[in-house]
Parts: sequence; structure tokens; C-alpha cells
Amino acid sequence: METKTGEAMRIFSHNYPSDITREQYEIIREELEHTKRKTKPREIDIYSVFCALLYLLKGGIQWRMMPSDYPDYKIVRYYFKKWTRQNVDGSTVFSQVLKKIGYNAQELRFTKRQNEFRNN
Repeated sequence: METKTGEAMRIFSHNYPSDITREQYEIIREELEHTKRKTKPREIDIYSVFCALLYLLKGGIQWRMMPSDYPDYKIVRYYFKKWTRQNVDGSTVFSQVLKKIGYNAQELRFTKRQNEFRNN
């Protein structure tokens, strides 16, 4: 993949049971990408960030224990904080996209550990 300036976007190679397919990602891509105002071309594939977050939540691991074939944990945490900010109606982008692709937030230990993840 290339950015609009012709630079290569960093694509991570990973294949874990927690990963969603690219087809599932296309269903939720717009919501995830529009959470952050885009002022310059993205250097990280948001698909990899989202899969890393699913891996983290499904496995219940610590941020720093994330495998190296995902983006750096600081990037994943940055997007997690963006995606879990509450909207006016009390929902979050993260919970909305999970529902859209058929994930149960309870399966991911998301609701119980949300504050822990957000504060670390």
C-alpha cells in the first residue's frame, strides 16, 4: 500500500485467531479512520492496529507484551484511547464497530478492563 505522497505505508504481517479478515475490516474502516483527523498521510495500517487491539483484549495481556508483528504498543494504545472516547449518546466508536462485525464486547474483556487500559 502507498500513501498519497507515494511513500510506502507500513504493513505488518500477522496471523492470529483474534485477527479479523480484510473483508470484515472494510465494513468498519471508515468509522475507525475518521476518528482521527487526517492531516498527513497515514504511515501505519489501521487494520493492523485494530487487530492488535483485539489480540490484546482477547488475550488479556499487558500493552508491552504485544507481539512485534503488530504496531508498537504506544500506537495501538493511542488509537484505543481515541476509539473508546464516549460520544454524546454514551457509546464509543470501538463498541459500535465491534457490534457491526459481530463481536461481543464481553468476549474481549473490554468492559471490565476498559478503565485499566485507558489509564495505562
